[in-house]
Amino acid sequence: MKKIKWAYAGLIVVLSLLWWLADPLLPNGYEYFALRTVAINYTGILAMGVMSVGMMLALRPVRLEPLLGGLDKFYRLHKWLGITGLLMAVIHWLWAQGTKWAVGWGWLTKPVRGPRPEQTDPILQFFQQQRGLAESVGEWAFYAAVVLIVLALVKRFPYRLFVKTHRLLAVVYLFLVFHSVVLLPFGYWGQGMGLVMAVLMAGGSVAAVVSLLRRVGQRRKVVGEIDELVHFPENKVLKVSIQFKGLWPGHRAGQFAFVTFDPAEGAHPFTISSGWKDDGRLFFLIKGIGDYTARLPELLHVGDMVTVEGPYGRFAFAGGKRRQIWVAGGIGITPFIARMKLLAVEPDGRAVDLFYSTAVLDEAFIRRLQRDAEAAGVSLHVLVSTRDGRLDVPRICAAVPAWSEADVWFCGPAAFGQALREGFVAQGLAPGDFHQELFDMR
Repeated sequence: MKKIKWAYAGLIVVLSLLWWLADPLLPNGYEYFALRTVAINYTGILAMGVMSVGMMLALRPVRLEPLLGGLDKFYRLHKWLGITGLLMAVIHWLWAQGTKWAVGWGWLTKPVRGPRPEQTDPILQFFQQQRGLAESVGEWAFYAAVVLIVLALVKRFPYRLFVKTHRLLAVVYLFLVFHSVVLLPFGYWGQGMGLVMAVLMAGGSVAAVVSLLRRVGQRRKVVGEIDELVHFPENKVLKVSIQFKGLWPGHRAGQFAFVTFDPAEGAHPFTISSGWKDDGRLFFLIKGIGDYTARLPELLHVGDMVTVEGPYGRFAFAGGKRRQIWVAGGIGITPFIARMKLLAVEPDGRAVDLFYSTAVLDEAFIRRLQRDAEAAGVSLHVLVSTRDGRLDVPRICAAVPAWSEADVWFCGPAAFGQALREGFVAQGLAPGDFHQELFDMR
């Protein structure tokens, strides 16, 4: 989380500093229309800056994963940038339109301006001629962006529709780039502000085109065939085993992939539940928590072809301590199963305690989990919340007296993870010793 906060704050600070160097902070004192111009420029810069970075992060740039700690962190930052872009765009629009309304209602008097000097530079003249069009395009693109971003944030909006509507943001973004290029003050282009915005909008435009052409992650996609399906009805989990037809690059325990079972539904992210044996096979444990995933047991069949894109993520169980505590909530057990599969053949000498909290006890699933834990030398603690109560930090510390010698790895509901993080830090655990998967497409 700290890396995400620093990246987010750093972007805002850099954009603000560059704007401040390019634009006088309060020209002509505190006169309203001068302040309005400054506010419109600043909010426009921030809106387009954060949206451009958000567009580039949507390309899933694997080489940048070490900077933020994994693609799950990218998507958290992508979400924050989207919300910030929406907020800045709304403020930008209010400064522009609200002032026009106030003038029309007689609340403000528009200052009298003399005739603009005739522009002789053909390029600048062209840009001036496009101002009216750019303003209209920007206004309608703003309305579309508000609708699409709000839909992306509404969890009840069906995922299959979210995938389709979210891609439309790429079109809206390209219109906003046209709006920004035309209306950005000419003086900016000769300063650092102009150079940075040119690079950001160029990168964002490339990302938008790649998204519209549906080429995101294309080089990391491999086709496979479902060769085994095992349903655990008690806890609504489906095991989907896949045999690849193409070359899968391999993966580490804790990584995830985007899986497309139905092109009309789109790709869904799932944590890989198996270790890599270089045999062209892996499997996923998929929890039926949505309309689509709940129907997978009846929709999927052995022999169906699927597309897998990945691997992604850095939930890699690294660390210098000789003891680890793993905590899984519900389907958050999947990365730990993959890790146990690896430890069964490549032990690392660490003492590991795995706490698995589940609302429903599926005996067949637990038996498999127990076998994996025994093979890996992992101490397994299973708690059924409806029977055993809530899993919390005091309970974990009581079960593992040497907890202070361990780092903690958590995967599960965000609120559960946050409560554990706060509890362990309050007990004296260094914040950097608590590792949490943050992946959330929305």
